[in-house]
Amino acid sequence: MSAAQIGVTGLAVMGRNLARNLARHGYTVAVHNRSYAKTESLIADHGDEGTFVPSESVEDFVASLERPRKVIVMVKAGAATDAVIDELVPLLDAGDIVIDAGNAHFPDTIRREAALKEHGLHFVGSGVSGGEEGALLGPSIMPGGSRESYAVLGPILEDIAAKVDGVPCCTYVGPDGAGHFVKMVHNGIEYADMQLIAEAYDLLKQGLGASAAEIAEIFKSWNEGDLESFLIEITAEVLAHVDAETGAAFVDIVLDQAEQKGTGRWTVQNGLDLGVPITGIAEATFARALSGSVPQRTAAVSTLPALAEDFRITDRDTFIEDVRLALYASKVVAYSQGFDQIAAASAEHGWDIDRGAMARIWRGGCIIRARFLNRITEAYQRDADLPLLLADEYFTGAVANGVPAWRRVVAQAALAGVPTPAFSSSLAYYDGVRAERLPAALIQAQRDFFGAHTYRRTDKQGTFHTEWSGDRSEQPA
Repeated sequence: MSAAQIGVTGLAVMGRNLARNLARHGYTVAVHNRSYAKTESLIADHGDEGTFVPSESVEDFVASLERPRKVIVMVKAGAATDAVIDELVPLLDAGDIVIDAGNAHFPDTIRREAALKEHGLHFVGSGVSGGEEGALLGPSIMPGGSRESYAVLGPILEDIAAKVDGVPCCTYVGPDGAGHFVKMVHNGIEYADMQLIAEAYDLLKQGLGASAAEIAEIFKSWNEGDLESFLIEITAEVLAHVDAETGAAFVDIVLDQAEQKGTGRWTVQNGLDLGVPITGIAEATFARALSGSVPQRTAAVSTLPALAEDFRITDRDTFIEDVRLALYASKVVAYSQGFDQIAAASAEHGWDIDRGAMARIWRGGCIIRARFLNRITEAYQRDADLPLLLADEYFTGAVANGVPAWRRVVAQAALAGVPTPAFSSSLAYYDGVRAERLPAALIQAQRDFFGAHTYRRTDKQGTFHTEWSGDRSEQPA
C-alpha cells in the first residue's frame, strides 16, 4: 500500500465524513480511531469511495503517512484534543503538520501552536463549518497557522472545500489562533441569525395567528429574495414538517429550550474583552440561556402580568413585509458587529485578517451561507479598511429601506408583550451607532463624581476632573 497523503484521527460523524470527502477527491487517506470498530465500520461502509489506509494503533497510523506528515485531528475540543496531540508529537518529525479541525477555543489554539513550534512542528487550527453534510460534500474551511504550512496543506483543503462560482470556500486566515477565532465569530453570527429567524416566526405566529405550514410558505417565498440563505431554507422545511406520531406541526411538539455548545458564549466573552458591542450575538446567546431557565420561567408564567395589547394588524401582507424588512436589517447588524469583532481581534493579535476574504469563504458550505455575503465581499473590496459594514453605500441604502418597518415591528412586539431581544437590540444598536450624541456624557460625569475617573471636554483638548466634594472647580488631570 502506498503512503497516505493525509490522515484523519477521530472518526465520529465529522471526522468520518471529512475522510470520505478527501478520499472522494482522490487522496490516499490514513484513518484511525481510538476504538478500532469505528475504523472498520468506515472501511466496510465506504471503502469503495477511495483509497483508505486503516490503522489500529496511532504508531501505525503515523507510519503510514508520507512526509511531511499531515494529520487532521477530529476529536472533542479541550482535554481530548490535548491528549491526542500529546500522543502524536513524539511520533512526528520536524516539518510535519497537525491540524485541529474541531471547534477549539482560539486561546487553546494559540497555546498549542506555540508548544508544537518548539518541536519544529506546524500546528494549524482550522475552523470547519457545514455540519456533517458539509464535511462530506464540501465545507467552508478557515485555517490558521503558518503560511509555510498553508503552502503544503492549502491545495488539499481548497480542493475539498465548497465552491461558489468556481472559487473555493477556503483561504489562509492568519497566524496561530486566527482560524479558530474566525470560526468562533462565524458561530456567534449563526446564533444571532437563528434567533432573529425564530423571532420572525414568533411574530408571524402571534401577530397573524398563522399556522406553522402557512409560515413555512412565507419563509419559502423569502428564500427567493434578499434573505436567501441556508438557514431560511431549512426554516421553511422545519416549519412544513408534520410529526408522524401526533399529526401536529413538528415545531409545536419540540420543547422550547434551545441548547448550546459554548461557541456563542465564547464569542460574547471575547466581545466584552475587546470592548466590541456585539449586541445581536449577545442577546441571541442570552435568549438560549433564558429558554433553559425553567425554574425562573415557571415562576414567571404564573405571576408576572402581561398588561399587553392585542396586535393591531389591518393588512396581513403589509405586516409580513414589515417583518421581512426588519429581519433583513437585523441580520445586517449582526454581521456588521461580527466583522467589527474580527477587525478588533486581528489588530490586537497582529493577524491581518482579510474580512472580505472571510465573507467570500462563507458564501458556500457553511451554516450562515447567504446571498448577501456577496454584497459583504463587495463592500470590503471597495474599502478593505471599512470601519463599519453598515456604513457601506449598499448596506446603508438596503437597511434604511427597512428602518420604518423595523421600528413598527419592534414597537408592535413591545405593546403585544412578544419578546424580540435580537430585533430590539439590533435596532437600538443601529440608533446608537448613528446618534450624533449619546447620554454617555452623563455616565462619564457620574464616574468623575464618585470615583474621580476624569473626563474630556467637547470644546478643548485635555483630561479634567471636577472637585465635586469641594468647591467644584475644574482641574486638569
